[in-house]
Amino acid sequence: MKSAVETLSPTRAKLTVEVPFEELKPSLDAAYKRIAQQINVPGFRRGKVPAMVIDRQVGRGVVLDEAVNDVLPKKYVEALQENSLEPLAQPEIELTKLEDNDVLEFTAEVDVKPTIELPSYEGLEAQVDDVEVTDEDVDEQVKALRERFATLTDVERPAAEGDFVVMDLQATQDGEPVEGAEVSGMSYQVGRGGMLEGLDEALAGMAAGDAKTFTSELVGGDLVGQSVEVHVSVSQVQEQELPEYDDEFAQLASEFDTIEELTADVRERLGRGKRLEQAAAARDAVLEALLEKVEVPLPETMVTDELNARRQNIEQQLAFAGITMEKYLEDEGQTVEEFEADLDRRVRDAVAAQFILDEIAKKEELGIDQNELTQHMVRRAQQSGQDPQEFANHMFEHNHIPDLVQEILRGKALATIVESAVVKDASGNVVELKNLLPDGTIAAAETEEAGQESADEAAADEAPADEATEDEAPKKAAKKPAKKAAKKPAKKAAEKAAEND
Repeated sequence: MKSAVETLSPTRAKLTVEVPFEELKPSLDAAYKRIAQQINVPGFRRGKVPAMVIDRQVGRGVVLDEAVNDVLPKKYVEALQENSLEPLAQPEIELTKLEDNDVLEFTAEVDVKPTIELPSYEGLEAQVDDVEVTDEDVDEQVKALRERFATLTDVERPAAEGDFVVMDLQATQDGEPVEGAEVSGMSYQVGRGGMLEGLDEALAGMAAGDAKTFTSELVGGDLVGQSVEVHVSVSQVQEQELPEYDDEFAQLASEFDTIEELTADVRERLGRGKRLEQAAAARDAVLEALLEKVEVPLPETMVTDELNARRQNIEQQLAFAGITMEKYLEDEGQTVEEFEADLDRRVRDAVAAQFILDEIAKKEELGIDQNELTQHMVRRAQQSGQDPQEFANHMFEHNHIPDLVQEILRGKALATIVESAVVKDASGNVVELKNLLPDGTIAAAETEEAGQESADEAAADEAPADEATEDEAPKKAAKKPAKKAAKKPAKKAAEKAAEND
């Protein structure tokens, strides 16, 4: 077999492959055997029909087509390997010549990984915000903790923001009830938001026994986005009473005896959460610094596919949260054009980062073992709320294991550059990343190796993901819509810790 490669662009190549006819012989023999099993010819047993008879009965061209379909993918892969090309998508193959007993020739155009000249990534410099836990942060967390132990008391007055109401809802359109758009006996906190537009405004000032109708738009179902009339009636108005924040509460809500001890623990837990936030920001900052040092040509087809996948994932997340794209953009203060430009930039950065990290993994000769793959699959399953065994079975059945391996390698590559980087906070202090543990604490010297393994695992989870699999959107696809929820991960970490207490 002979092959030649023509570079159409930095990310697209055209292979011309010439296959001598003798190399088709195994595929021709196999084609004759398959066809012999499929036809009935008087005087011959099934499967024992000679080749010349098959040529007369079904035609030599049919046999050649079957042989070519069998051999062509194999020769395409051989040509890729022979020319050291890494494909990024399915090729566009064209059969250019097929001469019986002479030669087979075809071309294949395909997007390929670009050649990247890696810059030096030793000692990259980056800056992140200081870790700061304010009194307001502590107060907010303490309030959330007190709300978990709050009591509700019926009141004989109109509802105000912060009160709870027990309500019935029914949406109608053109006087007809909308199927699935009704609730009964639901407890809801006025001002919480997240349901129907206009609901909080309608509830404010309503007392037990009051009813009201307002116009809104559905955020789910077949009539999503359509205008409906919503009838709301209130059966109870309840005032939330928070427990006193004293030593008795500390003993009730935690393992501590005094409120001073509980407050100190809340502050320390928030600090751990913010330290993890800072570490994630450091990884992003280091990767961004590296991206600024190298130009990476990107295949537009891959960028377009990734854009479409991420856009679809964002729309799904917004729909699940009951928010329209228009409402989200309004809340973010973005126009459609600004949103699309930001999404395009983030996708291009993510794709470029994948290529760079792949090159670093290759240069550093990074590898993984079975235990690392197993742990990574368990983490991925937990993140998606799936059973680990079912997740693993799905990955194997759909041939996604190579994608998972690549994710791990990219995570290790990212950890490599972060470890060698110099990251400082806004005050000029060097940020400790090497020994940062998953709970936000800093490992002691004797556990340094374990700390580094944890950092590698965290980096693997933060590494840019591949394109979406058939049932999974790419990581960070909805980074913008999740922004508001992600602003206070420290608070969430502290809440989780408090629950464990």
